[in-house]
Amino acid sequence: MAKTAVVILNFNGVQYLEQFLASVTQYSKEAEVIVVDNASTDDSISFLEENYPKLRVIQFEKNLGFTGGYNEALDQLDNEYSVLLNSDIEVTPNWIEPIIDYMDKHPHVAACQPKILDFNQKSKFEYAGAAGGFLDFMGFPYCRGRVFDTLEEDQGQYDQIKQLDWATGACMFVRTADFKSAGGFDTDFFAHMEEIDLCWRMRLMGKSLFCVPESKVYHVGGGTLNKLNPRKTYLNFRNNLSLLFKNENAFNLFWKLPLKWGLDMAAAFKLGLGQSWGHGWAVLRAHIDFLKLLPKNLKKRRQVHLSPSTSIRNSQFLLPYQYFIKGRKTYHDLHQKS
Repeated sequence: MAKTAVVILNFNGVQYLEQFLASVTQYSKEAEVIVVDNASTDDSISFLEENYPKLRVIQFEKNLGFTGGYNEALDQLDNEYSVLLNSDIEVTPNWIEPIIDYMDKHPHVAACQPKILDFNQKSKFEYAGAAGGFLDFMGFPYCRGRVFDTLEEDQGQYDQIKQLDWATGACMFVRTADFKSAGGFDTDFFAHMEEIDLCWRMRLMGKSLFCVPESKVYHVGGGTLNKLNPRKTYLNFRNNLSLLFKNENAFNLFWKLPLKWGLDMAAAFKLGLGQSWGHGWAVLRAHIDFLKLLPKNLKKRRQVHLSPSTSIRNSQFLLPYQYFIKGRKTYHDLHQKS
């Protein structure tokens, strides 16, 4: 059995399999490449049977989403490491070895990610992960190389190995045992921010996360839900509320949740004016459905918190204020001047 499994989750993505699977198989010789199919109705399975007959394929009878699909797939694996790889990613030579070598030497590290660049503009960082993820004190995510919609050119400014708050699910190297011990992805998230939630839980377990930029991949992005789709807005806001509620310590939640409500209502108004009122309504719906999830999320809190004061220290600034009011648009700006 190979030490590392590269696990590609697919749903009606035959065009991405045709475009990118060859690079994965070519540059992953020491790993086992597995395609997990989420009940596709396109030609994905026939394409795999005709062109990659020896490749392991795990098929589900219904679409389990990003979260359920990976949970069910990794439950079937015993490889030491699993690489959760989006189907719309082009990998490069030597993309696996630097990260596995680093994790071999640092057993406290539960997950890592490579440097992720934009497939269509290869000199730019890609939105979903860039050079590693961080959180402000309210749980707003940002990255080295990407803050909100500001994407930087890659000029080697983030080529050092760096400890993270979260590693992207677009290309996450994770110890399979740590993924299972942390409970895997929260299936109530379905998609979006599920990796941030998982990473926060692994940090509460005392584990560390890193970006190893010697490894590099190119991501198309937006292959599942375009940012113009109100469904994406809904999932991001609802899941961000659950992320904060499940993982923040109880003392901080007393003041952070009301502040979060105010910030989100301002965002709903801004989205309604700037994009469409469908996006504004998506934010309101996110809050309504978050309230419906409270009983389940309370149970999940108890599973990860050793005491009411258990806490993880994220960046001590409010990202929307720094970005929209102070004009600090990059990771360097935020951490030099905050």
